[in-house]
Amino acid sequence: MGKKVVTFGEIMLRLATPGYLRFAQTDSFTATYGGGEANVAVSLANYGFSPAFVTRLPKNDIGDAALMSLRKYGVDTSYIARGGDRVGIYFLETGAVSRGSKVVYDRANSALAEIDTDMIDWDAVFDGAEWFHWTGITPAVSEGAARVCLEAIKKANEKGITVSTDLNYRKNLWKWGKKAGEVMVELVEGCDIILGNEEDAEKVFGIHPEGVDVTAGHVEGAAYKSVGTQLMEKFPRAKKIIITLRGSINANHNSWSGVLWDGETLYEAPTYQITHIVDRVGGGDSFMGGLICGLLTYPDDDQKALNFAVAASCLKHTIYGDFNLVTLDEVEKLMSGDASGRVSR
Repeated sequence: MGKKVVTFGEIMLRLATPGYLRFAQTDSFTATYGGGEANVAVSLANYGFSPAFVTRLPKNDIGDAALMSLRKYGVDTSYIARGGDRVGIYFLETGAVSRGSKVVYDRANSALAEIDTDMIDWDAVFDGAEWFHWTGITPAVSEGAARVCLEAIKKANEKGITVSTDLNYRKNLWKWGKKAGEVMVELVEGCDIILGNEEDAEKVFGIHPEGVDVTAGHVEGAAYKSVGTQLMEKFPRAKKIIITLRGSINANHNSWSGVLWDGETLYEAPTYQITHIVDRVGGGDSFMGGLICGLLTYPDDDQKALNFAVAASCLKHTIYGDFNLVTLDEVEKLMSGDASGRVSR
């Protein structure tokens, strides 16, 4: 068995319009399951790790189906609490060319939204674990979810387990009475690895690049070094700051890369041109899954770990659904420079 990694969050029923149909056009939806931390767990299972996903699901057929969607890929679901009335739902309309994709959430009063402290035995969950991952989506869902997230982080810190977060700011979710910045500081203070995109640090913590003219061109590295430095000053526990770099040419064509700042060196990954996106939902989660795999597999080579994360998430854009269903060999093949897409036979 591979190394044990624990993730905590909400898995939802995803209802997507077929093809590129708009919500107003469709008379059917394609049902799959997904959610930030669940997506990370599936990625890690595919890479040979032993991930455990923690959440709360109702004791009904839809809750069972969500469990089975994880078990089929080798994710440990034995620590999931059962209770509550419903599985959260999100509706997806896939954009094309100049029309962006749309997501509509229907997750109020979900089983996870009604979770509270003492529902999860974190001592049992973290037995033998080396890593704990959560995202900024989870504390946005409800005050209870935020409390449980903090409970888990503190327990992981006590046990010396590496803690990572994807800041993942979702303005449409922070509705329970507090702003993201008020809640996230205490949570992120317990993190060793922080992932975000170019907007997360600004939207959540008000951190902007210092002394950098972002209109001058070719200064991206200096800008992200500044953001990384400020995040490390605010969160001294953090050892690495990683920022994903997505250039959206249109809904079907994105450029994709990332940088890693360790306090001394800024590592930059190759840039991929993803010209025919199949599904970009879960792209950031596939990056995080690749990053955790990379940092655990190549502990003394941050450049290789970053390159693995970017290659893994590049491949995710070719796969329908939230989960990144790629193997270690496929990611390493792309890392080596083989992007031909030739038939394997």
